[in-house]
Amino acid sequence: MPELRGVRGFVLDMDGTLVLGDRNNKGLALLPGALEFLTTLRELNLPFCVFTNGTVKTPAQCADALRQAGLPVPSDGVLTPASSAVEVFRRRGHRRVMVLGVKGITEVLEQAGIEALPPLRGTTCDAVFAGWYRQELTIEALEAAIEAVSAGAAYYSASQSPYFATSEGRTLGSSRAISAVVRDVTRTRVTVVGKPSVQALRTASRHLGVPVPELAVVGDDPELEVPMAHKGGAFAVAVHTGIGHAESFAHLPEHLRPHLDLPDVGALAALLRAG
Repeated sequence: MPELRGVRGFVLDMDGTLVLGDRNNKGLALLPGALEFLTTLRELNLPFCVFTNGTVKTPAQCADALRQAGLPVPSDGVLTPASSAVEVFRRRGHRRVMVLGVKGITEVLEQAGIEALPPLRGTTCDAVFAGWYRQELTIEALEAAIEAVSAGAAYYSASQSPYFATSEGRTLGSSRAISAVVRDVTRTRVTVVGKPSVQALRTASRHLGVPVPELAVVGDDPELEVPMAHKGGAFAVAVHTGIGHAESFAHLPEHLRPHLDLPDVGALAALLRAG
């Protein structure tokens, strides 16, 4: 396709597109065509990054896990909602952020000079940020978040996707569940900093040094990667190895469907080599 020939960089989903692990991102197994695809991108000198909505691990830890699974991902080749959150918080002057999340968020914020605070009542903060927070979540933590938002703190979510793909089947995304409670009680606005926000796509664009219209976004979730690509004007590629399937976009008008709808990333590698 002429549009595919114009792509100069790739933004790739992780779970359900390249690999499948358990709900804690452990035991990663390669999905069909993943190694062939990344090898093809390297051979064609096409830059890529992985953008996952997972916040259990830091970006560097995700990159290391992908390398251990056998994929040629550089140490700085992964972005998460914490990556895009840093850009947003700096731009908006948020210096103290209450985090309902684990080290995958807190370490990234602290490294960027943003104070990451635990969800304790009476805490003064500029913003509240919810991510992966399952075993740690308590009513007291929810109360702290609600109190902070009611006092004027802005509210951010890593993702509003209800599920993500794992080897155990689809698994509930905790940030959406947390956000539902906070929004219901406070009526606050929920700002998403992960996929499918344009902010996430712009963060990837700056990381790669490739303009958004020259990027291809590749993923398995019909509610994430394809809508994000369309919002930003990028090239949208859907694969069927995770949440989505061959009929996922059949009900949508043509302009909202993926530019390419493929069984797996191996099929995309074959198109690139033939191009």
